[in-house]
Amino acid sequence: MSNQRKKVLIVDDSAIIRQLLSQVLGSAADLEVVGVAPDPYVAWEKIKSLSPDVLTLDVEMPRMDGVTFLERLMKLHPMPVVMVSSLTEEGCATTLRALELGAFDFVAKPKVDIRAGTLELADSILEKVRAAAHSKPKAPKARRSIRATPVKAPIGAMLKTTHRIVAVGASTGGTEAIREILIRLPADAPPIVIVQHMPPGFTRAFAARLDSMTAVRVKEAEDGDRLFPGRVLIAPGDYHMALRRSGADYSVRVFSSERVNHHRPSVDVLFDSCAACAGANVVGVILTGMGSDGAKGMANMHTKGAHTLAQDEDSCIVFGMPREAVALGAADEILPLGRIPMAILQACA
Repeated sequence: MSNQRKKVLIVDDSAIIRQLLSQVLGSAADLEVVGVAPDPYVAWEKIKSLSPDVLTLDVEMPRMDGVTFLERLMKLHPMPVVMVSSLTEEGCATTLRALELGAFDFVAKPKVDIRAGTLELADSILEKVRAAAHSKPKAPKARRSIRATPVKAPIGAMLKTTHRIVAVGASTGGTEAIREILIRLPADAPPIVIVQHMPPGFTRAFAARLDSMTAVRVKEAEDGDRLFPGRVLIAPGDYHMALRRSGADYSVRVFSSERVNHHRPSVDVLFDSCAACAGANVVGVILTGMGSDGAKGMANMHTKGAHTLAQDEDSCIVFGMPREAVALGAADEILPLGRIPMAILQACA
């Protein structure tokens, strides 16, 4: 990692948010806030004159919204961008669109007491902006059709029971990685449980968006939801999700308890429950993300006989969680994202 400080440009129409983000990011020894802008027009001029390494970008702004600006920016001058989003229904949907367009990650604005709430999120904001600043620039992907053609499943992979469960964990970059996997799965794919690190509100919008794009049926999990072929359950923001078994039937438990690895939902909570309830009948998948959440849980699943897959470094936005799982010897296969859907179906055959 370079000793030179990474340059940050803050783009937000709120003077309070600009001041607070400047305070938080300016406190880091390895970051330098080189400028602020109240809208994308000013931001574009400052990008040209200041050459920032990373941008924080408000989603909802007058004159030009953040997503429109992001789309133009990624075509003309691709760079790491962390979105700053409100927790409204519209804000959640718009943020998901920004992630599709290539935003590195997002920070959720507090609903109340913006000053205290933003300062409480200081560690998370610093972590995301720092990771974005040091990330490898990726060329924007061409937009594909809303429904991609599912991969042709191997004979025997289409299950009539929930004997096999697929458990997926992801963080930074995971929303797009999960989408890329699910759009390639057939309607009667094995049941899937997913933990994607997200705050409340975003997981419901994320599930609804995926449900509109895929052949499988996707929903935000509720306590007691059963698993069956073609169903995908996503852990709700700020709640853990665990697998539970009753005879031959599987369902999920959704509950609130202490954070695990600083996260709620936690991938380790899901993976540990899968190891305990389903053992060798689980296929575990760990995708792009910062930190180590899920690595120990995947090792636990691996010990119990589960088949385990890790996304490879080249296709990850952040090779943190998969790297930690691989280091523990927890991954049976390390694969590029594009090969994971077929690997899931083969493991479930």
